[in-house]
Amino acid sequence: MKLISKLLDLLYPAKCAFCGALIEKETGGICEKCGKNLPFTKNGGKQRGNFFTACLSPLYYEREVRDALLRYKFQQRSAYCEAFGVLLADCVAEFLDAEVDLVSWVPLSRKRLKKRGYDQAQLLSQAVAWELDLPCVPVLEKTVHTQQQSKTGSAEKRRANISGAYRVLPGAEVSGKTVLLIDDIVTTGATFSECARMLCMAGANRVFCAALARKRDD
Repeated sequence: MKLISKLLDLLYPAKCAFCGALIEKETGGICEKCGKNLPFTKNGGKQRGNFFTACLSPLYYEREVRDALLRYKFQQRSAYCEAFGVLLADCVAEFLDAEVDLVSWVPLSRKRLKKRGYDQAQLLSQAVAWELDLPCVPVLEKTVHTQQQSKTGSAEKRRANISGAYRVLPGAEVSGKTVLLIDDIVTTGATFSECARMLCMAGANRVFCAALARKRDD
């Protein structure tokens, strides 16, 4: 088994998720240079929003972060979820001053999931939950296939685009729970707000959100 593992390492060497540099597997998927020079937020990049208590993000959505996330979502680089999960879990562990009952994610529509082949937010939430030793549970579904938020324009149009697009899954046990909701990118927070609204209507105690990257304040 060790020989097979070594051969696989030679054929598929570990690379940094952000710059592609060769790295040791034990480095968590990020090279030393990127670990120092990525556009990190301050104080966990905390944002407030409607229906959720706070949203945390370790990185700004720019430069190599933007490029890595685009590869992750659209170029089948699903393995990036491990490196991204470590970064996001570390941010949550450091800056979220609350006990969480479960981790979940902002789901894709069935049409987009079929086209992409995987749900990037689900993979990220599973990696975060693993790092934080918390259960990862599906609690939402997207019932309407909407236009991508990045293509809708203003904050008002984004809110309108996803209004009523999500519902709490039948049988999901969220009543009285504190939920940590995961997505890959947060810009205006409209999607998180809509998902959190549905969870609160279903009896969730509080909803916290976390995304790997956020838009920098203007």
